[in-house]
Amino acid sequence: MAVHYEHDAYAWALEQAGLLRAGKLEQLDLEHLAEVIESMGKSERRALVSQLARLLMHLLKWDHQPERRSRSWRLTIIDAQAKTNRLLNDNPSLKASLPELMSEAYEDARRAAAIETDSELHAFPEKCMYSFDEAVTFQPVEH
Repeated sequence: MAVHYEHDAYAWALEQAGLLRAGKLEQLDLEHLAEVIESMGKSERRALVSQLARLLMHLLKWDHQPERRSRSWRLTIIDAQAKTNRLLNDNPSLKASLPELMSEAYEDARRAAAIETDSELHAFPEKCMYSFDEAVTFQPVEH
């Protein structure tokens, strides 16, 4: 009995995987299968932008408010670096889009940093001052 995508996406996905493994290509729900595959790719991209934004926001806060640096900020930076690198290792094709992704993430990071530091948006540079490599290798040290 075929499971409908709209009623139970998880059961539908399991059924589609079983059909693929069994070579029953004529029974596949190709339209929804294509949508799900595209959605998965977009989800990985969004996850990377989210981690980059979290990382860049904390780097901005680190630079903007040195007197408030803490172990918590340090941990967040290190965690975001690790998760960013993990996402890229799992999805190496996203490396080609890093300039665009960094720019997108920086817009989010800049707004969030302004809110979190109770600062005006213009207190932070309009263009990202960190390269990707600088952001993921930065070693936060409390003074």
